[in-house]
Amino acid sequence: MTKENTGKILETLDKEYGTAKQGFVHTADWQLLTAIMLSAQSTDKQVDETLPGLWAAFPDMESVIKAPVEKLEEAIKSIGLYKVKARNIKKCCEMLWETYDRKVPTTIDELVKLPGVGRKTATLFLADAYGIPGVTVDTHVFRIAKRIGWASGSNPVQVEKELMNVLPKEHWNRINFQLIYHGRSVCTARKAKCENCILNKWCDFTAASAGPAEYSSPSDFNPA
Repeated sequence: MTKENTGKILETLDKEYGTAKQGFVHTADWQLLTAIMLSAQSTDKQVDETLPGLWAAFPDMESVIKAPVEKLEEAIKSIGLYKVKARNIKKCCEMLWETYDRKVPTTIDELVKLPGVGRKTATLFLADAYGIPGVTVDTHVFRIAKRIGWASGSNPVQVEKELMNVLPKEHWNRINFQLIYHGRSVCTARKAKCENCILNKWCDFTAASAGPAEYSSPSDFNPA
């Protein structure tokens, strides 16, 4: 993959999917972090539909802490893995209250100490809350980065480092949502639709050479 072709791919992604991500509804940083935690292995649409009722029932961190976990489960039951997420959200709020003076940390190292917050969630939060540049590697980014020829790593951390070397810093925050959209509609896990892909003239991957392009996430992939 040449630098020139990378530039053309990024320009095409910007035109197709835009450069600004529509964020989740929130009025406080802890709510944004909660929304991003909910989005793991769920769609943004599911989260968007859940948030108004969640914030109405739990308008502040203290209300989350005082509520039985079953009440949280009920409020987010349309979200995937809602029982696990309800427990993590409650424990996260408790830790923010007791350890971080009710404030969400502003570094990845501190964020990943919170229950239910992995590197992916932490990077997304810092990008959405503060515009701090970071590459977020979910299953779509991992798959497409390797197919395009941007990365060869066998786990998300390796691919993250490779992408940070390949991509201009101003593209780091938006590459995640752009490749999510592209991965859901065109470069799918089961079979890449190369004939309909806007990136096919620059991409290393071809359907002819890879067959149906079946794909599995690496065993150490952390959805958070």
